[in-house]
Amino acid sequence: MVKTSYYPKLGDINKAAQVLRGIAEVTPLMENFNLSKSYGATIMLKREDLQAVRSYKIRGAYNKMASLTDGELAKGVVCASAGNHAQGVAYSCRKMKVQGTIFMPSATPKQKIEQTAMFGGEFVKIELTGDTFDDTYHAAIAFCEKQKSIFVHPFNDEKVIEGQGTVGLEILGQTPVAVDYLFLPIGGGGLSAGVSSVFKGLSPDTKIIGVEPKGAPSMQLSIRNGKNTELDNIDKFIDGAAVKRVGDKNFEICRQNLHEVLTVDEGEVCQTILDLYNRDAIVAEPAGALSITALRQYSEQIKGKNVVCVVSGSNNDITRTAEIRERALLYGGLKHYFIVRFPQRAGALKEFVSEILGTHDDITHFEYSKKHNRESGPAVVGIELKNKEDIHSLIERMKARNFFGEYLNEKPDLFQFLV
Repeated sequence: MVKTSYYPKLGDINKAAQVLRGIAEVTPLMENFNLSKSYGATIMLKREDLQAVRSYKIRGAYNKMASLTDGELAKGVVCASAGNHAQGVAYSCRKMKVQGTIFMPSATPKQKIEQTAMFGGEFVKIELTGDTFDDTYHAAIAFCEKQKSIFVHPFNDEKVIEGQGTVGLEILGQTPVAVDYLFLPIGGGGLSAGVSSVFKGLSPDTKIIGVEPKGAPSMQLSIRNGKNTELDNIDKFIDGAAVKRVGDKNFEICRQNLHEVLTVDEGEVCQTILDLYNRDAIVAEPAGALSITALRQYSEQIKGKNVVCVVSGSNNDITRTAEIRERALLYGGLKHYFIVRFPQRAGALKEFVSEILGTHDDITHFEYSKKHNRESGPAVVGIELKNKEDIHSLIERMKARNFFGEYLNEKPDLFQFLV
């Protein structure tokens, strides 16, 4: 076993549970019948999205702040967060009547900023800075050192890890059957470090699967490399789990405890979000849907098994719905973008619609500028299909009638300007 200077003790996690009594909700562990039927297993969801701050982050934030002395609290607290930890700290500041300064990335969804301000009220000040969590973190640390305030880390902190570990205690106290598989979302690694430690102590036969976004596989890469490794670039879409570097404490714990770390495509996560809303009226944010999305990769292993997925948050901004749907369609092979070369003659567009498009195909994007000195004018056209297999015949018809220019889905350098 890899040695580490810190490993969460069950006694300390039990103490955290006492500290959080009356602060954090004991969220339900609920069987999801749609998922259970789909996978031929008993799929139970740990509904951390039902916390007052709509994520498990209240657990670690409050447990950390409750461990500080009056003198430390009087200096004020500082945190850096893409949203959920910010809300947990803000809520804790208001409960404890402590002043807090909260740094959030400039691209943080408006809904999370407004919720943070609402929970903190007069006790918090919000600073928007940087493009990623890592940028924001460095700004917060610099402010903290200048003001001599106490930094409440979102994941790389012993008291935060122990607070998040209380999710594991609740799961084991709520299920009368052994848990065969446990799927945990990973951002910085606080939840996975805390909960996996509980299961290793109390349910050692449970296989614990960590789940990261494909565009930010910092824990997977670190475990593969045998050392905590910082990513050069990340996809920031799943903002609650997009970090370049996981916590050092979290990495050491997770590489001991996790059976495997999977990555899931951001587009597939978007489809999970839509399915949860349409089928179960569950509003999950992108990071909150990671664990459920990973079930597909374990579909054979989990048949007939008892499976728990932690739904880690529901702080989703409704203004992101169009982007979520777009990414889901792209992942499912139902949305395609082309440069179409229209002949410079009357009736060309009508011919394209009536002769090229299939019966159920729909144009959802169209940009065209007529060039009188050319035989054909290019247009950027987005087409939504009903069946993904129809793309092949669509391209064949476009080529046969000389409409085909370029297929933009396979050109990421151009495609990024559309999505």
